[in-house]
Amino acid sequence: MGIVFGCPQVDQSTVAIKEVFGKFDEVLEPGCYCVPWCLGRQIAGYISLRVRQLDVRCETKTKDNVFVTVVASVQYRALADKAVDAFYKLSNHREQIQAYVFDVIRASVPKMELDSAFEQKNEIAKAVEEELEKAMSAYGYEIVQTLIVDIEPNEHVKNAMNEINAAARLRVAANDKAEAEKILQIKRAEGDAESKYLAGLGIARQRQAIVDGLRDSVLAFSESVPGTSSKDVMDMVLVTQYFDTMKEIGASSKSNSVFIPHGPGAVKDIASQIRDGLLQGNATQS
Repeated sequence: MGIVFGCPQVDQSTVAIKEVFGKFDEVLEPGCYCVPWCLGRQIAGYISLRVRQLDVRCETKTKDNVFVTVVASVQYRALADKAVDAFYKLSNHREQIQAYVFDVIRASVPKMELDSAFEQKNEIAKAVEEELEKAMSAYGYEIVQTLIVDIEPNEHVKNAMNEINAAARLRVAANDKAEAEKILQIKRAEGDAESKYLAGLGIARQRQAIVDGLRDSVLAFSESVPGTSSKDVMDMVLVTQYFDTMKEIGASSKSNSVFIPHGPGAVKDIASQIRDGLLQGNATQS
């Protein structure tokens, strides 16, 4: 309505281009103005001074021949003191910015391998920003910031990269598992060896205690009963132990039946066998 009556309003963060009979006259800042159209004066257009964003998707390939889509985000704004250049010099500033982004990305990324492209995103963004700043400043635009927000390889390439990474992790896990199994086996063998060593010491001490006990018993009995020899005492001790053993076997509910020749002659033979076994054990320990 204000334009109809020749009183247009320029909003905040906006400037207007005023013309007189089609020729540029002045830049109008925010406010209300009297522009009588009947005298050939008119508002040719408005320019926003706010920061705008343009997202550009550029497909290119890397040095190792992998096709990727690079997504660049360009933040820019028109300069108030160069509003005339921004309005008259460019018919489509968005296409101009997009063309420069394509040019820089397709000149930079093919020099890098895929992994390097991911690592050097900031360098790519800096190169795009510098090129845009030089080009667009002549047209009245300021490049506020340029970001490389994403690098998207082909779906098959991403799957291959994930499989390579997974295989590497599985290989490391397998090595760690094998190393752990090795340590367990070594510790198990060391424990078994230590157990057998301690068991051997226990058996040796047990046999030594038996020998010492028998010797003390023989000496004590020989002193208490005059006229008995060591052989008589040993035979009596062995026979006593033999009957105690038979008693324990018979009293146990879990033991199997054991058949041993039994008689006066057999007892003598058993005593001789036990005595010979103990003497051989003592000889072996010596």
